[in-house]
Amino acid sequence: MPDTKTLTGGCHCGLVRFECTTDLAMVTACNCSICTKRGLHFAFLAPASFQLRAGEDNLKEYLFNKHAIRHQSCSDCGVEVFARGNKPDGTAVIALNVSCIDGIELSSLKMTPMDGRNRL
Repeated sequence: MPDTKTLTGGCHCGLVRFECTTDLAMVTACNCSICTKRGLHFAFLAPASFQLRAGEDNLKEYLFNKHAIRHQSCSDCGVEVFARGNKPDGTAVIALNVSCIDGIELSSLKMTPMDGRNRL
């Protein structure tokens, strides 16, 4: 059974802070242009499992390609903390940048490859 935990984190400068509940059972290693260039690794959460604790006014939204994923970055330090989007079935989802979790060690996580580069 997955080990669900409540985790905290935020951007580099600390203006954007969050709390979430997740098991980190699936963390993506996507090869699309934005994930590759920004070094992003995402865990996907139900919106009810994610709470933005600080920095709503400091978020800058970035859209590209089909404008389906609303990337949220700190307007001060530029770190992308999370993104908002929808699953293929239309269900809302939060894509959490796991690198922003306090004390996370990426090498301890199992990464699931995702071929975003060739996705239609």
